[in-house]
Amino acid sequence: MSSAKTLIVITGPTAVGKTALCLDIAQHFGIPIINADSRQIYKELKIGTASPTAEQLTQVKHYFVGSLSLNDYYSASLFEQQTLEILEQEFREHDFALMAGGSMMYIDAVCNGIDDIPTVDDVTRETLKRRLADEGLEALVAELKVLDPEYYDIVDKQNPRRVVHGLEICLMTGKTYTSFRKRETKQRPFHIVKIGLNREREELYNRINHRVDEMMAEGLLEEAKSLYPMRQMNALNTVGYKEMFAYLDGTWSLEEAVERIKGNTRRYARKQLTWYKKDEQIRWFHPNEKEQIISYISQDYEQRNI
Repeated sequence: MSSAKTLIVITGPTAVGKTALCLDIAQHFGIPIINADSRQIYKELKIGTASPTAEQLTQVKHYFVGSLSLNDYYSASLFEQQTLEILEQEFREHDFALMAGGSMMYIDAVCNGIDDIPTVDDVTRETLKRRLADEGLEALVAELKVLDPEYYDIVDKQNPRRVVHGLEICLMTGKTYTSFRKRETKQRPFHIVKIGLNREREELYNRINHRVDEMMAEGLLEEAKSLYPMRQMNALNTVGYKEMFAYLDGTWSLEEAVERIKGNTRRYARKQLTWYKKDEQIRWFHPNEKEQIISYISQDYEQRNI
């Protein structure tokens, strides 16, 4: 594949304004959008994930929006594999491809490759599954902090699957999970331009709060009610749904659940920005700087093809 081929990656914290800008960028270059969002891929999760609307989906072709059911297995490794296949196809017709979203691990998988993590044996898997049920997530998180403090710092501590997997590797190999996540970056047969979107913190937080209010008006509670029987699924252990489930359980009032969604979403946005700031290849823009972003992409392409 020619090095002239360019993958445009547009990322940024939740609610920053990626969707609208990416539609404009995709239309400008006449290309589809490869959606790098680990929750929007599920067709049942529309309101709570702020998935592109039906109208937006008609404007530009999207990959990985509502393409799976909650019962389907999926992973960052599968996303890497399938996205590389899509890119090979798209680059036959276009010099550019666009991948956009806020799922850090999905973007990293495509840009840098997935680490070759050892396969967990059945005994270790069953042991940790039993310990999670008996001891609870908090105890396993505390153990992970001791065995692999570096992974502890970045892992979603409310996500049992990721906490357990980190512990599985630590206990099975006697090494930290982090030690298996530091392989050299895989070389890709295309150029990558990374665009980061950000706003002033107060502006971003106001957008987050407003978007949560919009989700409630659009029927987030009703969507959560329909998903309540499946609440134990990992895909539903995410901001928006878990707070609604707590309300349905009678743990919180509806008002408190909504406020918790806002607070947890703001916290997630900070976590995303912490992750992104480690990547020196990202060039940062305000979402309103569409012309500057298009110019940056075009100039980068021209300079490499003089």
